[in-house]
Amino acid sequence: MVTRPASASQRAMSVHEWAALDEGERGELVDGVLEEEEMADFVHDLVVAWLISLVGPWVFARGGLAAASDAKLGVAEDRGRKPDACFYLPGAAKPEARGLVTKPPTIVVEVVSPTPRDARRDRVEKLPEYASFGVLYYWIVDPQLRTFEALELGADGRYVHTVAATGGRSAAPGCDGLVIDLDELWRLVDELSADTA
Repeated sequence: MVTRPASASQRAMSVHEWAALDEGERGELVDGVLEEEEMADFVHDLVVAWLISLVGPWVFARGGLAAASDAKLGVAEDRGRKPDACFYLPGAAKPEARGLVTKPPTIVVEVVSPTPRDARRDRVEKLPEYASFGVLYYWIVDPQLRTFEALELGADGRYVHTVAATGGRSAAPGCDGLVIDLDELWRLVDELSADTA
């Protein structure tokens, strides 16, 4: 990710100004500066869609909410993130219907893109941001490494790994009884890759 060249967002802005930008001004807010978003490929979006189609019905059936990647989370006064998916489990404070989301989701999901810069952002930079925002579970899915990691917010305000898996069936942290079949997910990714090779 690189800082955007000349645009209306070149000046420093607050997270509220970022949330009010036109839809054409895409990016996340980092230290008050708009940064370009990752360039997601079809594998990335396939993984996001698969996770939402799996977790979404479980969440909705219990009175929770699910959202995809254009929800703008105000994680700090000068930082705004747009996770690949987020879920509000039953009992969580509901997000605002429009505009900036200031109530943390229960689960945030990031699907890692292949560039080192995007991987660093998802694995390093966002950890303290989502933790301080109050996201209870942070799931990181890496289609290139074939990994599913789930982190849970500890009492000390830092994340601890609760799941690190590359295959098989894994419990979905925060979603009692829900299982993530990683073999099925990687099979879909492999089929797409084989069909387009």
